[in-house]
Amino acid sequence: MAKSAEAFRTISEAADELDVPQHVLRHWEEVFGQVRPMRRAGGRRYYRPLDIDLLRGIRVLLYDQRYTTKGVQKIFKDEGVKYISELGRRAAAGEAVDVRPVIAEDGARSNGAGHEDDVLELTAAARAKPNLPPDVKNTLTTLLTRLEKVQDALDEATLALEAIDHGEPDATE
Repeated sequence: MAKSAEAFRTISEAADELDVPQHVLRHWEEVFGQVRPMRRAGGRRYYRPLDIDLLRGIRVLLYDQRYTTKGVQKIFKDEGVKYISELGRRAAAGEAVDVRPVIAEDGARSNGAGHEDDVLELTAAARAKPNLPPDVKNTLTTLLTRLEKVQDALDEATLALEAIDHGEPDATE
């Protein structure tokens, strides 16, 4: 029986789904700090659906679009995690993904197939980095850290509930 789309994946399941070896996923975790699967006791990795989207986006950039690791790191820096996750979601949906637009003679941008809408691009407003006072930045950074801890706790609770649902013993016992 196949897992639901919302289910967490082990590293072997994620590797099979993405058609890459497990060691590649571990390497991407080291190279791209944004890849942070949840870990249970004993260090076993569990990939959330958002992690799978992100990994699929990385795979599209590296394997399909032929970016280098440094190129993908630059895209992470310039565009952010959501952009790469969206690439992964589009690829999973079977949509054509081309992040290197072709500039036509008239200056119009397209993906080379004549469909301007197929080029995944952030608006100038979304790219603008807000000028925030240092105290606001510190407050937001603190809140983000707290939210990440809450997310980790929720992930642990979800895994515990899934283990109960499947009759598996809880790893925390």
